[in-house]
Amino acid sequence: MMRKSSFPPVVAPNTRALVLGSLPGEASLAAQRYYAHPRNGFWRLIGRAIGRELEPLDYEARLAALLEAGVGLWDTVASAHRRGSLDAAIREAQPNALVELVASLPDLRAVGFNGQAAARIGLAQLAPARLGPTPQESKPPALVPLPSSSPAYAAMPLREKEKLWARLGDFLR
Repeated sequence: MMRKSSFPPVVAPNTRALVLGSLPGEASLAAQRYYAHPRNGFWRLIGRAIGRELEPLDYEARLAALLEAGVGLWDTVASAHRRGSLDAAIREAQPNALVELVASLPDLRAVGFNGQAAARIGLAQLAPARLGPTPQESKPPALVPLPSSSPAYAAMPLREKEKLWARLGDFLR
């Protein structure tokens, strides 16, 4: 089984909300693009949160729109063994340097975790005690677990997912 690796982070100095997935799935790895599976609801969900329709845009324009809105992307897992795309199949995961990335984003207000695996791995790293002391005028970012945008997570209707993902928009204003 091959070791699979995440992509570099997509962030800007003014990133106010960072969305963390677990590890790119097969379609994303093949395309070398975040959330490339056509049935993954990510672009629709985050588009609703930022108030912009992203699905009709090409990939580079989608990323530019996210950055313009103050949204960054990355994954909680730097590399792992995994057969297929399911998070449950992740083995021997090496985490990404989340604390270092968060520390490098002075305007960061929230970190959203796309799905349970991303939340489990990311929250273990980004718990306030692990982030260390912050300057008096700043507070650690809110840690926001979100329902997975994956088509494999069908237990929650898309409308319910949209309501929960929309909370990210509150951190962008």
